[in-house]
Amino acid sequence: MIVMLCLGALYSAHSNAQPSASSDLSEARARLQEAEARQAIAEAERAELLARLPLAQTKALGGSVDTRGFGAAGLARAFDLTLELAADVCRMLPADRLVILYDPLVSQGIVVARTVDAALVRQAQELALRNAALQRYIEASTPAVAHRRSALLLAWLSAPAMMLRAGADLASLFKTDTTLAGTAYGDGARALFASAMARSCPARLAGLSGGYMGELDVTRHAALLERVRLVGLERATLAQHIDALDALAAGAKGERKKELAAIAAAVTVQLKAVDSFIDSLRAGEASDKSPLFTTARYLGQAERSGGALVLDVDLRLEGLAIQRDRLFTGEHLALSGVAFLWYRLHEPDGRLVRADALRRISRPVRVDLRGVPDNDGFWDEPGVKSPRP
Repeated sequence: MIVMLCLGALYSAHSNAQPSASSDLSEARARLQEAEARQAIAEAERAELLARLPLAQTKALGGSVDTRGFGAAGLARAFDLTLELAADVCRMLPADRLVILYDPLVSQGIVVARTVDAALVRQAQELALRNAALQRYIEASTPAVAHRRSALLLAWLSAPAMMLRAGADLASLFKTDTTLAGTAYGDGARALFASAMARSCPARLAGLSGGYMGELDVTRHAALLERVRLVGLERATLAQHIDALDALAAGAKGERKKELAAIAAAVTVQLKAVDSFIDSLRAGEASDKSPLFTTARYLGQAERSGGALVLDVDLRLEGLAIQRDRLFTGEHLALSGVAFLWYRLHEPDGRLVRADALRRISRPVRVDLRGVPDNDGFWDEPGVKSPRP
């Protein structure tokens, strides 16, 4: 009986506990759902707050655009700045004077060409004077005037060394300084600016210095060949004098024979120097390897630019790619350009006329990487030419 009463009590307690456990479980589920909702709201508020913060306080998002791949595109903006700067420089040039752009190679080539031209004249004149003196020595080679021969001997022994040195110096200039080798101008920035100036004010420029220098002036080249021919005539006369000295030495004896032989040897050395000088000119070649041919072209350039002001410029260009990452709108690319220009305007004698330094920074242009035209001025549309600055 007692056992039956205990079992009944346990059953009654278990029946009363089931509704209480169900209500506790429902309450726990409700609290969990409420917590999840509060967390979702907090994350949404945090995301909205991050979207409003400055870009420096946000972290880079995954899949961002590598701006290093858009360097050339940024240079397109710098290219436009070059056209604007060239137009500004053209406006400041004197209205009554032509201008030539300074090029170190061309300037040095003009100097060397004038040196070659003057050397041809000087060589012919010096050979003519020495041939006349040698002719007088040969005619006066008699015992009655033998005392005059020693001074002339010393002069001829010292002359060949000077001629050899002058010939070697000119030959080295021909080989190195009178060629039309190209020179890089800072990744082409100066060449770009020269072309931009030729586009903006072609009538104000006497030449761009580097590049094409025009056809060969036949008249000027013929004049140089005539000067070479005069040097060759004096060289032939010098060779005849050597033969005459050898004949005199063959018939002489003792100290007189030694004197004539020494003079003949000195004249022979000078003859070889003249031959080396003539050979270095390569007068028979019509190419840039011929110093005489190149001299004619540089003299023509000097004549065309005579009296023109000299414009020396230096230009630095840089393209900028600006990337912006937004949490909700994604990546945006904007391109800008920077140009720094400093120039100096000189008279032909080196006097400074004007100098200035300019800089340009273009406003960033937003670029749609899909290439969709949106009036941003960056993409070229088919059949539409670029506007002039």
